[in-house]
Amino acid sequence: MSETAKFKRDCYCGEAALYMGGGTEEKQVSVCGFAATVRDKGGVIFIDLRDRTGVVQLVFDDTTAPAVFGAAKTVKTEYVLSVSGVLRKRAVANPNVRSGAVEVFVTRLDILSLAERPPFEICGEAVKDDIKTGEDVRLRYRYLDLRRSVLAKNIILRHEIAKTAREYFYANGFLEIETPMMMKSTPEGARDYLVPSRVHQGRFYALPQSPQIYKQLLMVAGYDRYIQLARCFRDEDLRADRQPEFTQIDLEMSFVDTDDIIAMLEGFIEKLMRDVKGEAVTLPLPRLTYDEAMRRYGSDKPDTRYCLEIADVTAAVSGIDGPVFKPRVTEVATVGEYTVNALVIPDSAAVLTRKEIDRHIDFIKGIGGSGAAFVRYAEAKPSSSFNKFVSEEQLLQLCKDIGLQQGGVAFIGVNEGVIDGKGGKYLPVLGSLRTRIAKQLGLIPEHKFNFVWVTEFPFFEYDPESGAWNAMHHPFTMPLDDNLKYLGATDSATDVAGGDGAANTVQYEKIYAKAYDLVLNGTELLSGSIRITDAALQRRMFEILGLTEDEIAAKFGFLVEAYRYGAPPHGGAGIGLDRLAMVLSAAESLRDVIAFPKIKDGSEPMSGSPGEVDTAQLDDLGLALRK
Repeated sequence: MSETAKFKRDCYCGEAALYMGGGTEEKQVSVCGFAATVRDKGGVIFIDLRDRTGVVQLVFDDTTAPAVFGAAKTVKTEYVLSVSGVLRKRAVANPNVRSGAVEVFVTRLDILSLAERPPFEICGEAVKDDIKTGEDVRLRYRYLDLRRSVLAKNIILRHEIAKTAREYFYANGFLEIETPMMMKSTPEGARDYLVPSRVHQGRFYALPQSPQIYKQLLMVAGYDRYIQLARCFRDEDLRADRQPEFTQIDLEMSFVDTDDIIAMLEGFIEKLMRDVKGEAVTLPLPRLTYDEAMRRYGSDKPDTRYCLEIADVTAAVSGIDGPVFKPRVTEVATVGEYTVNALVIPDSAAVLTRKEIDRHIDFIKGIGGSGAAFVRYAEAKPSSSFNKFVSEEQLLQLCKDIGLQQGGVAFIGVNEGVIDGKGGKYLPVLGSLRTRIAKQLGLIPEHKFNFVWVTEFPFFEYDPESGAWNAMHHPFTMPLDDNLKYLGATDSATDVAGGDGAANTVQYEKIYAKAYDLVLNGTELLSGSIRITDAALQRRMFEILGLTEDEIAAKFGFLVEAYRYGAPPHGGAGIGLDRLAMVLSAAESLRDVIAFPKIKDGSEPMSGSPGEVDTAQLDDLGLALRK
């Protein structure tokens, strides 16, 4: 037998039933894979053969094919096999696997590779994957972990998302253009990963946090529809939905406004959900402004699968005396506007006992809140943490006013720092409490996908540590047209600095951006914006962000110069491919959809990166390690 014949494969294991065509006629087949399970029943041996698509049952008989049967008796789990035989219907089908209705009666067996016993069980498609081995061990042997059916499905799903993205955007006239992986360091919010230059010693490339500037330059160059599956790098602390290197479906379009870009992205989402998940999506997707999302859900990435919403109860508590629903005023400073907000949870009093309520209040304090007042309506009469400030009639009226009925619980707090009726410090606290309680009460439906746009983000966000106002998205984001007046601008579109341009003329809190995020089940999937294309306006934004003329020239001079030669109106977005795969596969972490992920400290346990380098390599770069 030739070597080629040994490796001949007619179909994948998980697709054997499809290869048979759904009929009963037996046919010859060859398959390859890993031995997932071996069951010796005396005169018959069953082996589940596994590949990336699933498993198919192999059958060996000591009477019909004794030589092959003898070889099968030597097989252990994870041996690499190539077999040929008769594909036939199983006497008893297994409905839990794709090829569970068929089996292969083996007439030829080639053992291509032996295998030691793996350090943990590798669950196949036919076995419930309730692995208890710690993730640290599984990541150390990631190549074995990736054989598990659940991870194989995730990796394949990620591929299908990437494939669908390319198909959709190609069909809509986008060009796939690669941008540099080594670029100039520019301030984009997170720390850069730096690459020292051997030729230009003392200088560094930066790995891109995103291809933001390059794709804007492509618009200036006239390539009006750009797409790229871009690798991005950010040196920041890791979370379940964050990795130091990740992939985004990056796109940019010219001669468009916000609605044009959103419509294009919604078309992609509709195709993706239909082709990859078999789910219908109704367009247009719902939209919330940033302020509305914060007011109703306490989050700019709200999970709208369940109905708990935050209510403004300022009027309802206005007649209650005492300090409970009043802002904390110090001798050195007073608060401005404030509201009183409540999270009302119906049918929860049986679970949210006083002890549980205290735990939730401790949680609020742990995330920076000042605690909460509460009403628990478990009995015929409600009770509250502020009973001494209200009569029984007042408390009943309050419950009526805030919509709290018997069987429910409400958490109430003072939302200080409100400006023009918007924002406040306590809304995010209630938003986090909303999520925590929804999980505790089992209110979050599984296998449901709720998309929502969040639009009109604040342009600036305040950093209390540095006392500076920073761009919430990036400094190239276009403010809303009617917000330009808050920049100290004149009526002229090209003379936006206006007046004396002093920083104290800028009304930071009132400036909102043509920025938009798409959120799925409480996870931000994409972020995008319309870009500034007026050179004077862009310069003004740099100045407001505290950049000097020299800094502007050093960091962004090439972009400002490019705008002098004509820049079409443009905008775009970056879709988090990894996050999208994580949510659609119901994975708990980005690590479950990335082939070789990093862990919390940024290392990769399997290969041992980052690693040390020798002195000669450092000498070539003109670098020395500081002890």
